[in-house]
Amino acid sequence: MSHGSRPTVLLFCILLGLISVPVTPAAAQSRSPLNLEQARRRMVEEEIVGAGVKDERVIKAMLNTPRHEFVGLNQRQQAYYDMALPIGDQQTISAPFIVAYMTEQLEPKPSDKVLEIGTGSGYQAAVLGPLVKEVYTIEIVKPLGEKAARTLKRLKYGNVFVKVGDGYQGWPEHAPFDKIIVTCSPEKVPPALVAQLREGGRMIIPVGERYQQVLYLLEKRDGKLVSQSLLPTLFVPMTGTAEAGRRVLPDPLKPEIISGGFEDFDDETLVPHSWHHPRQVKVVEDVSSPEGEHYLAFENADAGRGSHVLQGFAIDGRKVRRLELSMWVKGENLRPGQSREQLPMAVITFYDQSRGQAGPRAIVGPWRLSFDWHEEKLVIEVPRDAREAILQVGMFGGTGELSVDGIELTAP
Repeated sequence: MSHGSRPTVLLFCILLGLISVPVTPAAAQSRSPLNLEQARRRMVEEEIVGAGVKDERVIKAMLNTPRHEFVGLNQRQQAYYDMALPIGDQQTISAPFIVAYMTEQLEPKPSDKVLEIGTGSGYQAAVLGPLVKEVYTIEIVKPLGEKAARTLKRLKYGNVFVKVGDGYQGWPEHAPFDKIIVTCSPEKVPPALVAQLREGGRMIIPVGERYQQVLYLLEKRDGKLVSQSLLPTLFVPMTGTAEAGRRVLPDPLKPEIISGGFEDFDDETLVPHSWHHPRQVKVVEDVSSPEGEHYLAFENADAGRGSHVLQGFAIDGRKVRRLELSMWVKGENLRPGQSREQLPMAVITFYDQSRGQAGPRAIVGPWRLSFDWHEEKLVIEVPRDAREAILQVGMFGGTGELSVDGIELTAP
């Protein structure tokens, strides 16, 4: 999942499960074709169908697309976890659920000509290939674009065409497109993509600030875009021309958590605003909440299944040396999942400029059994080479019900 150019501030896509702790580990697999196929089937059943994807054509495409062919040999053991994986050049292959979800929202048809912005490994284009007539995909990082083109050719995706270039400009020679899918986040929708979308066409794109974005479904009607917000998301930025014109930038000297009291949420889905990759989570109204009138509840009955939210933030470890994380928590029958390590907790993972993990993770918890509301605090030493971080809160494969409220992050 590479978009625009090499990011100066590293972002992770989460709808996409982007931290390196697999929240829902599929069966361990060897590199044998049979085991890989079994792992892929289990991933689709548990993490795609189980998470709500219903389109039979999309499900079939996910079952038939060999994700392990789009990652390095050293990543194949994790190819069928629902998580992003590094593919080099500071980029990642998207988590399978977000690929399936965005593909389903696109409503691909056999007659469609589709434009993809952000080829990355080529995995999203490979999923789309059997579903549409043609896929035109653009990648700005030359080594990634060339490698993806070779992989797609080797796997005989003859209707997928790869170009190295700035996706902000689209691909005018082949416009108009019936569908456009953007796997990176500009601050605003690029005008060229609007112009290249056919009347009646659909575009799916994450739009917004670096760490606060919304995934939108756009339809072109009478020359204008009609938008529908889908989910809060956390994608890497669309760089190149898009990044040069960005007006709102995160402040790495003032890291913070947005909407930690969970008073802002979607009335229909009960998903909190500003939090990403929600699984088995909802906002609960309760006037006796520690802060405000609402709190966030995670509930999981299936050991190993994901139940979590996450939020990213910028931080400069050269100047911010300590953080204090505080939150209110309540537990009900909290027990380990498929292993003793799978327990509810809150985790901050720091990342350096090269997207590698910087220093140890900071953990609040893990929590067990049942207990009433109480406040927990943790003072965290920030690694000097940290440039951004992700806070994930949830069950981490454990079972029971975890409630949280009043999450705050300060730099003392």
